[in-house]
Amino acid sequence: MKAVTRILFLDEEQEKFFGEGPCRLLHAVEETGSLRAASLSMGMAYTKALKLLKHAEQALGFSLTARTAGGRDGGGSVLTPEGKEWLERYEQYRDACIQANEKLYLEFFPEQR
Repeated sequence: MKAVTRILFLDEEQEKFFGEGPCRLLHAVEETGSLRAASLSMGMAYTKALKLLKHAEQALGFSLTARTAGGRDGGGSVLTPEGKEWLERYEQYRDACIQANEKLYLEFFPEQR
């Protein structure tokens, strides 16, 4: 038996706009330099990835990525400074919650050591 911590952020309508999926997507954008390549690496449709990002950006009130359209020179995506900061803060918060949950779990279920 184990307890699992999942951190989700909800918008004003109580709809999920950020969690592990968008977190992984942003890391993949950093690695590939492209939203399309990032979505493909995750087995996700580009349109779904774009929708996830737009929903998160709308809820947060700032852009997570800066996208340039394709063409002769190709397009791409990079995280904005605000996007990098948000991602870092999200991961710090998530990790702190996981650590707190592990401690509480052992407090309430000491036989699981």
